[in-house]
Amino acid sequence: MGKVKIGINGFGRIGRLVARVILQRDDVELVAVNDPFITTDYMTYMFKYDSVHGQWKHHELKVKDDKTLLFGEKPVTVFGVRNPEEIPWAETGAEYVVESTGVFTDKDKAAAHLKGGAKKVIISAPSKDAPMFVVGVNENEYKPELNIVSNASCTTNCLAPLAKVIHDKFGIVEGLMTTVHSITGIRPKKLWMGHHQRIGEVAGLLHSTSFLAVLEPLRLLERSCLL
Repeated sequence: MGKVKIGINGFGRIGRLVARVILQRDDVELVAVNDPFITTDYMTYMFKYDSVHGQWKHHELKVKDDKTLLFGEKPVTVFGVRNPEEIPWAETGAEYVVESTGVFTDKDKAAAHLKGGAKKVIISAPSKDAPMFVVGVNENEYKPELNIVSNASCTTNCLAPLAKVIHDKFGIVEGLMTTVHSITGIRPKKLWMGHHQRIGEVAGLLHSTSFLAVLEPLRLLERSCLL
């Protein structure tokens, strides 16, 4: 059985980390990346030098041209298409597409990748209508006929496995959760290539039990519940 071929739409933090995982496995293969907002030079820089996960040391990464990255001798096709319907996944043989832009999170929008030749789409964010699965909680409910799924949110992946263990053992009547995580890509304070200066001024403070910290990516969760 051949390797499962994967394409990534959106080469931000999640897209880059998915690529890192794929490139360290033998059963899957990264064949294409689409991101209309960054160049191949910028893709290479941000992939190689991650301030949390460290420098990439497994394969030499270089730019072959504006349409191709080389991981060692392995070419990965790069597209810069805004409309997901127009991304030619079929040309690269991509069967599974990781939708990690944070934009196309409902089924209708994510289904655009199927028109480009993909067979399955995994949304890396919560979805209002696509089935959501969390490993350790409900992945056994996945059915082969599902072609668009979501892996829920980072908060859900942090909370749900722990909550399931407690609920299965003792039963949870009610609970309160406080979560702290870093500023995400949808907010206007980021690290940029070159200066790497953090902007300490946070735009839009949230007055609730959900807090955004000006820190590197992290997840801290406090759970109080009545059993």
